[in-house]
Amino acid sequence: MSIISDSLKRIKPSPTIAVTQKARELRAAGKDVIGLGAGEPDFDTPDNIKNAAIKAIKSGDTKYTAVDGTPALKKAIVDKFKRENKINYTTDQITVGTGGKQVLYNAFMATLNKGDEVIIPAPFWVSYPDMVLLAGGKPKIVKCTEQEGFKLTPSKLKKAITKKTKWLILNSPSNPTGAGYTKKEIQNLAKVLVKNKKVHILSDDIYEHIKYDNFNFFTIAQIPQLKDRTLTMNGVSKSYAMTGWRIGYAAGPKDIIKAIGKIQSQSTSNPSSISQAAAVEALNGNQSFIKKRSKAFKERRNFVVQSLNNIDGINCLTPEGAFYVFPSCKGLLNKKTGLKTDTEFVQKLLEKSNVAVVQGSAFGLDGYFRISYATSMKNLQKAMSRIKTFCESLNK
Repeated sequence: MSIISDSLKRIKPSPTIAVTQKARELRAAGKDVIGLGAGEPDFDTPDNIKNAAIKAIKSGDTKYTAVDGTPALKKAIVDKFKRENKINYTTDQITVGTGGKQVLYNAFMATLNKGDEVIIPAPFWVSYPDMVLLAGGKPKIVKCTEQEGFKLTPSKLKKAITKKTKWLILNSPSNPTGAGYTKKEIQNLAKVLVKNKKVHILSDDIYEHIKYDNFNFFTIAQIPQLKDRTLTMNGVSKSYAMTGWRIGYAAGPKDIIKAIGKIQSQSTSNPSSISQAAAVEALNGNQSFIKKRSKAFKERRNFVVQSLNNIDGINCLTPEGAFYVFPSCKGLLNKKTGLKTDTEFVQKLLEKSNVAVVQGSAFGLDGYFRISYATSMKNLQKAMSRIKTFCESLNK
C-alpha cells in the first residue's frame, strides 16, 4: 500500500514552475539559456512599498495577525474595489491569503464536494484543474479556439452547465493568452449565468492593471445580479511586482469568505505580517508607476508578436493584457520537421536553441506555446532571433 494519497496521484507538478527550474539548472551548468517561462515581472518592487515593509519590521510588526488578513489591509482592499471597480464590500467579505494561488485553493477546498463540476475555459492557468481535483471536484474543460480569441462564448457556456456545475472560472486578462473579456462579452456570459442560479463564478483578476490599447477592464462582480455569487480574486504580485511577498486576496459572499478563513486557520494561518503592511502601501500608495510599466510591457508585446508573425509556421494573436503571448506552432508540426506535438517543439527549442517556453498542451490546448515577455528587450531580441533560426532550420 502506497504512503502517497490517491488524490495526490491524480495531479501533476506545475509545468510552468518545471520549465523555470529547468532553465535555472541549465544556466547553473553554464548554458546561455533565455527563460521565457516564468509569469513574473522583471521590474523591482517600488521603493515606497519596500519602505513600508522596513517600517513594519522596525516598529515590531512581526507577530501573528488575524488569520485572513489585518484590518488595515482588508480596509485597503475594500477601498480598492470601491475606487477602481465601483463595487461595495465590507471587511467581512474580504479574505487575504499567502498569494492568489492559496486563495483559489482555499476556495475550492471550502466549497467543493465529490463530483461537483467546475467549468474551466481552455487555455487555462495550469493550476486550476489540479486544484479542483485535489478538492474532490471534477474539472470540466471547455476549449476556446484561436478563432474565438481564446475566450468562452455564451453558447459554449450554456452547453457546459449541468446539474452538477458549482463554479465557472473566468480569468481576464488571461494567463496564458493575454486575452481580455470586454464588458459586452462579460455581459453576454452573464445572461446565461443569471438563468443558472446555482452556478458560482470565480473571477481571477490578477492581471487587471496590465492592459493595452485602451482595453477597458470589467469584472463580472460589477453586474449586480451576479455579485452575490461571485468570488473575485486579485493580489499584488503582478501589478506591483511583488511575487515573492506572497499576498493574494478575494472578495465575495460572507459564507464563502468565512469558510475560506476556516480552511486557512488549519493550514498556514495568517500571511506574513510584514508583507501585509507592504500590501497596504501598494494598494493605498502612488499608482502612477503601473501605467509606465504597462507601456514597457506593451512595447515588448508588440515586438514579440511582430517577430513571431514573421516566422514561417508560427502565428500569434495580439493580446489585450497580461505579459504573455500564445502563438500557434501547428504549421511546424508535420512529417517534414519530424515534430508531432507542441511538447516536442518546446523540448527541441530548448535543446537546440537554449530558449525555454511552455507547451500549449500544459494549458489545455494543443499546438501552441506560451511566451512570457516579462524580461528585458535585450533578452527578447536574442530569444526571437534564436526562435526564428530554429524554425528556419526545421523548414530546410
